[in-house]
Amino acid sequence: MQNNTLEKYKKAIRNKYEIEKGDKYFDYLYKPSRGKLRDLCWLIFENNPTQDDLNVFKNLLGLDFDHTKKNKFKEKKDKFRPIETFFKGETDPSNIDAINMAAILVDFEPRPFKKFYETSKKEETKPVKKLEKAKAVFEKKNAVKKEKPEKKSKKRSFFLDFKSMFF
Repeated sequence: MQNNTLEKYKKAIRNKYEIEKGDKYFDYLYKPSRGKLRDLCWLIFENNPTQDDLNVFKNLLGLDFDHTKKNKFKEKKDKFRPIETFFKGETDPSNIDAINMAAILVDFEPRPFKKFYETSKKEETKPVKKLEKAKAVFEKKNAVKKEKPEKKSKKRSFFLDFKSMFF
């Protein structure tokens, strides 16, 4: 189930990317490169990132976000390669931190994956009850429909029998 949810998360991020690449960060996302994605990441993290986003930053890049360490950050350009190929549709990354960073770059919510997973678990339990109700209603309708054709078929056979008696 988690793999299925992870695939939904990736698909949702790609959909959000398709929307965002023509919007505010067009210059960075339209034709993404490792350098452009790195620069966009820095731009986003300069503007009050959440603690979850900071954790993703640290896990993916191996360093804490610090305004004074931009040169050290610029050396991490290769860490953005999986995100670049993910956005281009060339690969399907398995590194959850790269996927979470992709979510940050396109401002996808809920993020990180853990929040998305918990939200989807809650949503999956609600439709089950609705689905059961819908099945019950559907079964009742089918039961009514099954009864009606039997009555019609009896009438038909009666008329066919009556017709056969005279013709």
